Amino acid sequence: MGKWSTSPPDIEKGHHHHHNKSRPPPPPPQFCPPTPKPWFPWLVPLILLANIAMFVYSMYLNDCPSTIDGALDQCILYHYLKRFSFQPFKENPLIGPTTTTLKQLGALDRNLVVEHHQVWRLLSCMWLHAGVVHLLTNMLSLIFIGIRLEQEFGFLRIGILYVLSGFGGSLLSSLNLDPSERPTISVGASALLTLILIIILNLAFGFLPHVDNSAHIGGFMAGFLLGFILLIRPQFGYVSRKYIPAGYNFKRKPRHKCYQYILWISALLVLLLGYAYGLLNLYGVRPINNNTAL
Repeated sequence: MGKWSTSPPDIEKGHHHHHNKSRPPPPPPQFCPPTPKPWFPWLVPLILLANIAMFVYSMYLNDCPSTIDGALDQCILYHYLKRFSFQPFKENPLIGPTTTTLKQLGALDRNLVVEHHQVWRLLSCMWLHAGVVHLLTNMLSLIFIGIRLEQEFGFLRIGILYVLSGFGGSLLSSLNLDPSERPTISVGASALLTLILIIILNLAFGFLPHVDNSAHIGGFMAGFLLGFILLIRPQFGYVSRKYIPAGYNFKRKPRHKCYQYILWISALLVLLLGYAYGLLNLYGVRPINNNTAL
């Protein structure tokens, strides 16, 4: 016969076991990276000041009174600005210097770039402006858009985007020069209501004399593609390993989603092909005569 246990059942132990079995497992720990602090914007204000300083110097070098035959009153605001006064409105409707002065300072001249290998003009023309009106428009884009972008993404990314966008605009501008037309000028480096307004204003200036709209269009296209390359953000819920305490091991989300990688690769390929196409056409087509663009 079997033996019966004479010890009383452990009611407390059995109850505790039953309680653990019915309790749901604890939720996995949640790790969130600290809220990133905005970058201190110093590069975009520096670019803004550099553009203004370059324009002031271009007006000093231009010296409107020395280029006018006759009454000095033809120079705009001559009595107040003297040497820094602007060319007559019929010569420059954007209120600025002559095309000769801008070319002397590094304007984009296709003949000089191709025949004399002055490739640096593809970048130097970014810092030149044809007049006060267009300078103010480009500076508005730096103030209202550039500073915010630098606070969000840092000076390095925004600096690269600014330079490469301007380079793309210079390439398209140099390819669009028509030898049958008079010299064309496109000034500044181009780059949400504020953004749309600035784009409309820049494109509107392209229909004025001495302004080449292709530089604005090229800069906008290059900047748009560079945004997918340089300003890509991690997907929501991604946590870097450095924010996870030691000893914890759980499945993390990938840094970017699949479509972000596809857009990044596509934008990079299109941008590189565009730059290559522009450079090959620039050096593969012999210019007929002198054409200037800024």
